[in-house]
Amino acid sequence: MKNSKLIVTIIITAIVTAGITYSIVPKGVNIEGDDPFQKLRSTYSILQEGYYKDIDSDKLVEGAIKGMVESLEDPYSVYMDVEEAKSFGENISSSFEGIGAEIQESNGNIMIVSPIKGSPAEEAGLKPKDIILKVNDKSVEGLTVNEAVMDIRGEKGTKVNLLVQRAGVGELSFTITRDTIPIETVYSDVIEGNIGKIQITKFSESTGDELAKALSDLQSKNVKGLVLDLRQNPGGLMDQALAMSELFVPKGKNILQVENNDGSKEVYKSENEKPIDLPITIIVDGGTASAGEIMAAALQQSAGVTLVGEKTFGKGTIQTARAFKDTSSVKYTTAKWLTPDGTWIHEKGIQPDIKAKLPAYASLPYINPENTLKLGDATPEVKAAQQMLKALGFENVKEDGYFDHTTENVVKEFQKQHDLKVDGIVTGDTTLKMMEQISTKIKENDTQLEKAVSELKEKL
Repeated sequence: MKNSKLIVTIIITAIVTAGITYSIVPKGVNIEGDDPFQKLRSTYSILQEGYYKDIDSDKLVEGAIKGMVESLEDPYSVYMDVEEAKSFGENISSSFEGIGAEIQESNGNIMIVSPIKGSPAEEAGLKPKDIILKVNDKSVEGLTVNEAVMDIRGEKGTKVNLLVQRAGVGELSFTITRDTIPIETVYSDVIEGNIGKIQITKFSESTGDELAKALSDLQSKNVKGLVLDLRQNPGGLMDQALAMSELFVPKGKNILQVENNDGSKEVYKSENEKPIDLPITIIVDGGTASAGEIMAAALQQSAGVTLVGEKTFGKGTIQTARAFKDTSSVKYTTAKWLTPDGTWIHEKGIQPDIKAKLPAYASLPYINPENTLKLGDATPEVKAAQQMLKALGFENVKEDGYFDHTTENVVKEFQKQHDLKVDGIVTGDTTLKMMEQISTKIKENDTQLEKAVSELKEKL
């Protein structure tokens, strides 16, 4: 009996559902015609007239635009509402508050392209290709890049928690304090052997002028050669990359080729009759992307500059942004860019002439200083702490992820050396001091820079 009642219920439900559908079908709207937007306008009218709740017309329109752009399945083409467009503009002008990391959509994921030099993201230990899973315990699944950016950004001094997936490591949690992201994008210094070092962190509106100033300053100091550091540079404005590359590329040589959607090509050649006349090497890595790759390829292929480091990110498309009257905008891909010799490096990257990696401890994961690691714990963070201690010279510690008595004693020794509370527990100031010491060690043992300098000296 119960089964028969269930069957009757299912049949009645099916009939009622079909009846509801049937009652709508005869009232269909004629959407025939040559106008491809007739269906869109008709859908808008249907919802406005018949939806059972009040409708926000602006949201309907914005949703339609977002859907249109998302249908391109291009991670670099996005619609930005007023707030998102403002955030994008601040990023280009290098004057914003947040964590300082370039992100993009990749295969449905929100991925770190590169943390910016000196930013909270870099100091916390975020790496290129990290996949963001959650922001403040909220999943980013289904979010656009700009929606994720809006969740990650915030006022200076506030904190944001990111859960990321790192290849070969697993899930990692980062608590990052937002700050004002450095306005400067070019940093210069004179290093050993009277060699000038210039690091370019991104290509914003002021970067070309900053580079010209840095070059002038170094030339006044009679440096013998230059190392250009493009590591962790996520890119930026193409016109800046062109202008900056031209400083080094002789007149008549290709800087860049652009392939338009009709297959036609535009070739950008240098007009500089007096390029910088110094031996140069460039350092690149997996965080060197987009405009950074344009400059690296231009100098490699058209100025004979040696690339040192690791394979670059591989972004070979060009975007432009068009603003609407309400200041919202659409950013969309307009063309491919090709290296001087016509190679498209998209999703392939640029291989360095000389491969060089940083020490293994440069890739150690971040340890959240708010977590407590103590005797008896067995976690990935314990293993990371042990690896840090080993890298800092404490040879007795094991690297198995288990917090044993030996680990406790080593932690106590570390705490004594740095005038910290001696309790054998890794948390708070102890965690921060360990990561600070590792960061200092990486800077003092920059094997990629050492290789670039060594290569440069052979040209002097």
